[in-house]
Amino acid sequence: MLKLRALLLASVLGIVLSGSACSRASFDQAAARPATVLTVAAASDLRGALDEIAAEFEAQTGYRVRLLFGSSGQVAQQIENGAPYDVFASASLAFIERLAQQALIDPGSISLYARGRIVLATNKRSGVSVQSLGALADPAIRRVTIANPAHAPYGIAAREALIHAGVWEAVRPRLVLAENVLQASQYVQTGDAPVGIIALSIAVQMKDEVEFVLIDESAHAPLRQAIGIVSRSINKDAAQQFIQLVVSEQGQAVLRRYGFEPPAAP
Repeated sequence: MLKLRALLLASVLGIVLSGSACSRASFDQAAARPATVLTVAAASDLRGALDEIAAEFEAQTGYRVRLLFGSSGQVAQQIENGAPYDVFASASLAFIERLAQQALIDPGSISLYARGRIVLATNKRSGVSVQSLGALADPAIRRVTIANPAHAPYGIAAREALIHAGVWEAVRPRLVLAENVLQASQYVQTGDAPVGIIALSIAVQMKDEVEFVLIDESAHAPLRQAIGIVSRSINKDAAQQFIQLVVSEQGQAVLRRYGFEPPAAP
């Protein structure tokens, strides 16, 4: 839990360097990486699950994996600006498709790998008890956090869920917008915002500190998560192997443990 807290605190930077035995380096260093290092930029809801998958990939192939986490919209913009990534694992198919239309993602490499879920999470020490989105209309709940819907798919889903529940206008003045869903989770964990709408995949790692209620998928558009190879990658064979592991039964089993659902499920 201490490790997770440190990683969550680091997310205030907007994007987080990580790895299994994965190396940590600056973006400038990433540009000069050897071909035996695979750089994977990923949505922040994948923290934990992708750490495990990357460690398995390293064990199987001998490659090293550099993981970087941030909001999908911000990562997409970095790729548009020339960031030296090999693979992009997005929380939204839309960002992958946008990059493919610009010839920045190889269209033939695109795969759906999961469907994400959102939860209503409450800090256990806050003294606040919230079991439904409708309860957020209570002005006594002074701060509610979500990822910024301007660039974070989980923030878009959170906004849609609040609109569906009829409380968006009541909650909007009290919203604390985070750079990504990992940072929103940090706000709930620390109590800076005692209530938030966050990713199930992160909430399950914080269950000692937060209570959470699964939000029905009918309240928002599906979080169809997709992965693809960045067109400028010099490690395309390794990138394809990584994607194959993510979508394999082995990779899917890891994702299921973190609360992700199969992409093809109804």
